[in-house]
Amino acid sequence: MKKFFLLLFMAMATIAFAQNQFKIVQGSFDFLKDQSQVNVQLKLDNTHYQVENFTEEQYLERRKKDVLANPKRGEEAWKKWSDEWTRFKDTEYLKYFTKGANKKSKIVYGNETKAKYTLIIDAKWIYAGWHGGLIGQEAKLTSNMKFVETDNPSNVVLEIEADQILGKPQNKDFVMEYGRIAGAFEATGSRLMGKEYKRALRK
Repeated sequence: MKKFFLLLFMAMATIAFAQNQFKIVQGSFDFLKDQSQVNVQLKLDNTHYQVENFTEEQYLERRKKDVLANPKRGEEAWKKWSDEWTRFKDTEYLKYFTKGANKKSKIVYGNETKAKYTLIIDAKWIYAGWHGGLIGQEAKLTSNMKFVETDNPSNVVLEIEADQILGKPQNKDFVMEYGRIAGAFEATGSRLMGKEYKRALRK
């Protein structure tokens, strides 16, 4: 009997944790009821990485050492990796987020829309996960998300904190850090369109 209650408690704790991964700081989704599209921007200016909370510069320095230490790789491999890292930051993370959001929303999310509202995703912390042959660990993303008026960004209509959202388990670039991180952006976009979101649009 004690074992049963222990397992029940653990299950309840897991459910509560999952529910608390998204926290509304202020506002509600009600403003979206009559909208057909939302503009999306991504900020990676002050992102920290891994459990050590590396700055991006520190993270890249360590990653470069790892690549160059492998005699089968070298400078050419590092340049290719670095170029892909930059490309994913500039375009792919946002594409993956909107992919996740648009799968579950009738409202179109994108970065080239002339929408009344803009969603600003401020990535605070990223765990890049790992990949080792047949198995791997998904990335995690902690972010602050603000819906603002596009023409008046100081007017925040909804603010949400998303804590350690676990990424999608697979995509074509999952073996690389930037691919796993992209999966975390996709999962964040998808899970943002949860019960609170759907309830507001049904009103």
